Amino acid sequence: MFKCFNRKFKINEVQPTDDVRDAFCQFAVGCGGGGGDGDSSDGDASSGVMGAEQLCSFLDDHQGDSGTTVAEAQRLIDEVIRRRHHVTRFTRHGLDLDDFFNFLFYDDLNPPITPHVHQDMSAPLSHYFIYTGHNSYLTGNQLSSDCSEVPVIKALQRGVRVIELDLWPNSTGTDINVLHGRTLTTPVPLISCLKAIRDYAFSSSPYPVIITLEDHLTADLQAKVAEMATQIFGDMLYYPESESLAEFPSPASLLHRIMISTKPPKEYLESRNPIVKQKDNNNNNNNNASPSSEEETPRAEEIQTLESILFYEDSCENKSDSDQEEEEASEDQKPAYKRLITIHAGKPKGTVKEEMKVVVDKVRRLSLSEQELDRTCSSNSQDVVRFTQRNILRIYPKGTRFNSSNYKPLIGWTHGAQMIAFNMQGYGKSLWLMHGMFRANGGCGYVKKPNFLMKKGFHDEVFDPRKKLPVKETLKVKVYMGDGWRLDFSHTHFDSYSPPDFYTKVYIVGVPADNAKRKTRVIEDNWYPIWDEEFSFPLTVPELALLRIEVSEYDMSDKDDFGGQTCLPVSELRPGIRSVPLYDKKGEK
Repeated sequence: MFKCFNRKFKINEVQPTDDVRDAFCQFAVGCGGGGGDGDSSDGDASSGVMGAEQLCSFLDDHQGDSGTTVAEAQRLIDEVIRRRHHVTRFTRHGLDLDDFFNFLFYDDLNPPITPHVHQDMSAPLSHYFIYTGHNSYLTGNQLSSDCSEVPVIKALQRGVRVIELDLWPNSTGTDINVLHGRTLTTPVPLISCLKAIRDYAFSSSPYPVIITLEDHLTADLQAKVAEMATQIFGDMLYYPESESLAEFPSPASLLHRIMISTKPPKEYLESRNPIVKQKDNNNNNNNNASPSSEEETPRAEEIQTLESILFYEDSCENKSDSDQEEEEASEDQKPAYKRLITIHAGKPKGTVKEEMKVVVDKVRRLSLSEQELDRTCSSNSQDVVRFTQRNILRIYPKGTRFNSSNYKPLIGWTHGAQMIAFNMQGYGKSLWLMHGMFRANGGCGYVKKPNFLMKKGFHDEVFDPRKKLPVKETLKVKVYMGDGWRLDFSHTHFDSYSPPDFYTKVYIVGVPADNAKRKTRVIEDNWYPIWDEEFSFPLTVPELALLRIEVSEYDMSDKDDFGGQTCLPVSELRPGIRSVPLYDKKGEK
């Protein structure tokens, strides 16, 4: 005997909770609160109204938004009324309880972190963590995906400030393509990427964009790159008058400017260091060696130690371009390309410790793989911190991350590394942390490093990331309630026969001593769960801590369903009742 039935999902409108009613009555007029003078427990919230002065008091006293003016509070009221009351908006001048409750849920009006640039932007570039992409042109994996300008555009629209392009000659050797060398990735013309950068560089942030070039070109094609860049970018392109910088310029001084960072051309290095040419000539019989590259090939990464990798890349530098071809290039072409390089880059030629010696009158960028960083930090962590106080350190994924996955960024940030290069198509928890870090400072792509990473003692001592520190502050997070799934998902998305069973996981990701995880109880059969649970997190380095939140739907017989996630910098969290928007696995809202 079979019985057919149709389960009805009844979803009621979310009602203000007791805590929200109490907060409203404490500040509203006409419900016993009297604008902060009454006893909220005796008031009738349904009859109260919160005007601009009362909202201003709520924002100041309860939310900690000191400095909010009555005019700003009135603008918030007007916006809430505009969104909720299309017909009667001209007759309303304050918020009732439901309006107030909805105001708290508007994350653009009641955000969890400061939504605008608020840090000092006049320090040198080396004083900032910079939102950095890796192989920015790839649409998917590192071996066979398409190359396109579309990922470059998406990265810039998200706020990424460092775009990486790998430059190779085309099949005829007369033009330049962008592709991941020695793989099956399909190329995209360099000119398409440069035009995309020009058009979208400042779509989300006015602060400078840095193009890091992996250069595998002859001198003639390098000159062509210089011509393309100057023609396409025009006055947007910044480059210094001198050959090298004694100190990096500041983000504030480079608004709407584009810079290039790469290794100087080989002939320029040879003129300054004859040893390089001698070493190359000694190995010139290797016709299959690839030109200069900051990053190792996947095969080299798999089979070679750090020392052999460094020797391999040093000995193979630029050997596919014969010395005769370089000498035939005109003398005016040679300096044109290197003159456009603002941030001189390189990879260790000897030991990393030697490369990290700070030069007084010169700054540069050094690139290390994630594995090289781990090894260096385990033995010379303070040398890394000292180097990054004036110079730029770029970290890139190891060569075996064929699927475009990412690594843990906190090791680099803890040691002051400015450019943690990530695969922006490598969705996952590591990328969520990257998104979280760069939501700071208004999402402009530059986050000021904590002061302790920039300080030096009387004896040149610097911050030691390995040293255990005392608790500096305790973060208290109350996971109160959630809503919105009923609008974004079908009624049967999580469960075919009943409403979802949501729970929330709360993480702290930072220095090892601060890492923690907490979990709320499961709220069964409810589209708008109320957890009302508070967690405390003692933090030793709150300046580098990230608060990661993930909501899941409990499934008794299968893997729990993903319900949304977000990540926020602890140093930017605002007190009070805040609306925290959730994102999907790709980081889209």
